[in-house]
Amino acid sequence: MKVQASSLRKGNALDIDGKLYVILSIENIHPGKGTPVTQMDMRRISDGVKVSERYRTTETVERAFVDERDYTFLYQDGDGFHFMNPTNFDQLTATADIIGDAAAYLQDNMVVTLSVHNDTAIAISLPARVTLEIVETEPAVKNQTASSSYKPAILSNGVRTMVPPYIAAGTRVVIMTEDGSYVERAKD
Repeated sequence: MKVQASSLRKGNALDIDGKLYVILSIENIHPGKGTPVTQMDMRRISDGVKVSERYRTTETVERAFVDERDYTFLYQDGDGFHFMNPTNFDQLTATADIIGDAAAYLQDNMVVTLSVHNDTAIAISLPARVTLEIVETEPAVKNQTASSSYKPAILSNGVRTMVPPYIAAGTRVVIMTEDGSYVERAKD
């Protein structure tokens, strides 16, 4: 199906010259003078090569049909990351380069959305927020304002983030999976 380059989003699959690509990042650039363009960073599914392409926003590209379904994360081993379709219990294995940075946020029995083409996972979409525990952080400093200052902390998955000064080690917090930023204390 032909679509305009400006209507594409991160995670969409494209068919370019018979090869399948998944969009890693996309940006629409509107210069003050000249033609607006869409800059895309993509990964070729067959061999994992990363490619950068630029299209005029009015150009059309061939969008590949992919099946997007919810899968439950089971475990990770030497073969990759294993997921299960909760409706028919089929299992699917995704390689580490498909999962990418999302691997740090995967938790047992987490429901994720996988984009699948010909029984091969090509992209993953995590829930917007996850709850993790702070394992290490600096102690709070007395008389420090909570509004503008943040301190570094290490989460239970090993990712570093910035948290307000009143958050101590052992506190469960909600984190945005897109950029690893602190949202709030967990309510559980």
